[in-house]
Amino acid sequence: MNGVSGLDQSAIQKEFLTASQEEEETRIAPRITLLIRAAKLISSQGEFICVIRDVSSTGVSLRLFHALPKCDHYALEFQAGQCFDIHNVWERGSEGGFEFVEPIEVTDVVNEVGNFPKRGVRLDLEFPVTIATLSNKQAARVQNLSQQGARVTLDGSLAIDQSVRIKGPGLSDVRAKVRWRRDGEYGLVFDDTFSLGDFALLAARLQCPMLLR
Repeated sequence: MNGVSGLDQSAIQKEFLTASQEEEETRIAPRITLLIRAAKLISSQGEFICVIRDVSSTGVSLRLFHALPKCDHYALEFQAGQCFDIHNVWERGSEGGFEFVEPIEVTDVVNEVGNFPKRGVRLDLEFPVTIATLSNKQAARVQNLSQQGARVTLDGSLAIDQSVRIKGPGLSDVRAKVRWRRDGEYGLVFDDTFSLGDFALLAARLQCPMLLR
């Protein structure tokens, strides 16, 4: 973890712009290159962080931080909440080219038109953790996770703005504060956020460790 909040565009651009150039492809639709934006790749093996390298109305090029999950069908969810069915066309290491099942409106993707403008990528990951306060420790369960925080459920109670520490798979003594609570669910905001790369690797370890080999 580090102190960088959200997607560090300049760092990601530096990392991905130095990657080897893709082979020339014949494309019918014009493609917007070097979009460099985080998204969520959904597969039968789980939900994984990816970076969109370029996109057109008919296809998209993605780069992951590990090997691509293997399955017949995928979906790609953008930060604004738009979700589209895609299928794999080519693969090279941690990069892949995908075709949209139905053409999309590229301007909506570029302008982040959707239900959740300017929201970070959230993964529906469920796993047990321990939440410690100054007075006690409570068993809890993470319901979803982002670079900035998590939604958890627990039988006990926490106060708004209460400081806690979270321990569990991939979360070793993570400091956080309670942002909201509702019917046994709590929204936690991390004091120190995950970098995009660390978040992507954590998601892979929790769901499909073989992708890291």
